[in-house]
Amino acid sequence: MRLIASLVAMTLATLTAPAGAQVINEQMNGRAAAPSQTDPENLVYLDLSDGGRVTIWLRPDVAPKMVTQFKTLVRQRFYDGLAFHRVIEGFMAQGGDPKGDGTGGSTLPNVPAEYNYLPHVRGAVAAARPSAGEGASQEQIDAAKNGANSQFFIMLMPNLTLDKKYTIFGRVIGGMPYVDQIERGEPPANPTKIVHAYVAADNPPAYAPPPPAAAPLTELPPSKPATQRGVAKPLLKKAPAKK
Repeated sequence: MRLIASLVAMTLATLTAPAGAQVINEQMNGRAAAPSQTDPENLVYLDLSDGGRVTIWLRPDVAPKMVTQFKTLVRQRFYDGLAFHRVIEGFMAQGGDPKGDGTGGSTLPNVPAEYNYLPHVRGAVAAARPSAGEGASQEQIDAAKNGANSQFFIMLMPNLTLDKKYTIFGRVIGGMPYVDQIERGEPPANPTKIVHAYVAADNPPAYAPPPPAAAPLTELPPSKPATQRGVAKPLLKKAPAKK
């Protein structure tokens, strides 16, 4: 029993550990080497409205097309102001949709599937795509499989049933507590937003907390005629009396 418990503990530690703690021999089986976790061209910052900066380490070695699309949209300021519209406790946080309902995308072409060996562990960043649904034709299945565009999701907890069904293209290596604070809901009542997104190589400014929300306006009394609201009527000179 102790052996089984030890194995389970080791497995959970591997699935939930930060990316830097997982040592993977990228050269095995002819795999391309992953970029350095300090390479600014492959680091993206998400400044969130919940008060912190999230750092995503991109993986062009396994998903070059999706990484290129993501960085292009970041540099276009596409993600600035967009909300995490679908956030499920113990599962994932999804964003990147300008419509905010899961049906939107950018004007860039869709990205074909780049399913890879990376697992859907805590902090994994993957491309969202449409679902073909039951009874779909092969053409519809292929279109859904290759339908990633701008939307993405961040895993809050491991879910290995998603492996090789979605394109993983990055991993959160900093600011995961801020991801954990993203407002839950489908959609959330008060969604967390991406205030700004940056590629680290573009020399972004240091993180600055978003300005506090404006206080709600108090209800004003019913409108009064303009002459009683400080807008004076011009005085009309009386015409001189006729003699």
